[in-house]
Amino acid sequence: MIIDSHHHFWEFNKEDYRWIDDSMSILRRDFLPPHLEDQLQEADVSGTVVVQARQNLDETRWLLELAGEYDFIRGVVGWVDLRSEEIENQINELADNPKLVGVRHVVQDEPDDDFMLRADFIRGIEKLKSYNLAYDLLLFPKHLSRAAELVSMFPEQKFVLDHISKPLIKSGILDPWRADLEHLAARPNIWCKISGLVTEADTENWKYENFIPYLDVVVDAFGTNRLMIGSDWPVCLLAGEYSEILDIPQRYFKKFSAIERVKIMSSNCIDFYDLPIQ
Repeated sequence: MIIDSHHHFWEFNKEDYRWIDDSMSILRRDFLPPHLEDQLQEADVSGTVVVQARQNLDETRWLLELAGEYDFIRGVVGWVDLRSEEIENQINELADNPKLVGVRHVVQDEPDDDFMLRADFIRGIEKLKSYNLAYDLLLFPKHLSRAAELVSMFPEQKFVLDHISKPLIKSGILDPWRADLEHLAARPNIWCKISGLVTEADTENWKYENFIPYLDVVVDAFGTNRLMIGSDWPVCLLAGEYSEILDIPQRYFKKFSAIERVKIMSSNCIDFYDLPIQ
C-alpha cells in the first residue's frame, strides 16, 4: 500500500495562481480528481492527502467537498488564517469534517524571514493541538533555524516539513542545509515529506543519482519512523510524470527492510495525520 502524502488540486485562473508563470505553462489548466485517479491506480497508490495551494477558506471548503466525493482522498491539509482573531471560529467551522487533518501557510513566500515566529502566528499554532490538526511547514533552507525554534515551542504539536525544505539539488549543494535540517530533526515532533525533489533539480536533465545525497541526509536525520512520500502532483509535472516521481523513493528504499518500507510508503503518513484505515 502506498499513500501519497502531498499533492494539489486546482481550477486554474491567472489571478489565484500568479506563481504559475509562463515557464510553467503545463500547469495552466485544471487539475482535478478525475485527472489523477488513473495515475493512482497505475502506481498502486491507495490513498492521498491533498494540500492547499491558495490561502483562503473557500479553497479549504472546496477541498473538503472533493474529499467527500472521492474516497481516495484520505485527508485535507487546508488553510486558515492563523494570525486572525477569528482563528477559532474558522477552525470550528471546518473541524467537524474528519478529513481535515492539518493546515498550512505558505511561509516561503512571506517577505519576513521571521514570519513564523511572530506573536500572532504563534498564537494560531497553539490552537491546533486541541483540534488534532497537524501543521505543514513549507519553507526554504534559510528558514530551518526558525522552524526549529517554532517546533521547540510546541513539543506536543505535530509538524511535518514539506519537500525536505527545498535544498539546492540542481547545484549539488548540501551545506548549510544539511546541518540545519539535522538540527530541526532533533525535535521528536517533526516529520518530513520526501516530496518536491525533482523541481529543485535540473527539471529537464535530472537523474536518480542526483537525489541520493539528499535522501541519505534525510534518512540519517529523521530515521525511518518520521518519513513519508509525496508526489507534489501536479507541480511535479514540470519535471516528470507521476509514476516517475514516485519511483525515486521506491527505488531508494528497496534496500531497506519490508517493515521500514511499509512505514515510509504508507503507515507513517497514516499515523501522522491520523488517517482512516481503508
